[in-house]
Amino acid sequence: MIGNLKPLEIILIIAVILLLFGAKKLPDMARSLGKSARILKSEAKAMKKDDAAAATPTTETVADPNPPQSTTARTIQAAPGDVTSSRPVNEPKPTTQA
Repeated sequence: MIGNLKPLEIILIIAVILLLFGAKKLPDMARSLGKSARILKSEAKAMKKDDAAAATPTTETVADPNPPQSTTARTIQAAPGDVTSSRPVNEPKPTTQA
């Protein structure tokens, strides 16, 4: 159905979108859509990596009751160099000893 659109119909659709949202908001909308796509892609890769790590058989016969904990939290960023929108994933709770 999309392949059946004529050039005039495509131009009409673009004009309606410009009238609805305005020329100033379209770049911001495209930028936020790109950020969302990058976040979704990185989350999907992380999930695949976690699944692959869990699916690999181990040579140990007894499970370790105290798995090693990482001291640094993994951070997912929306865009390279954008630290304002980064969020920690599975952040360990700090332990303080007096």
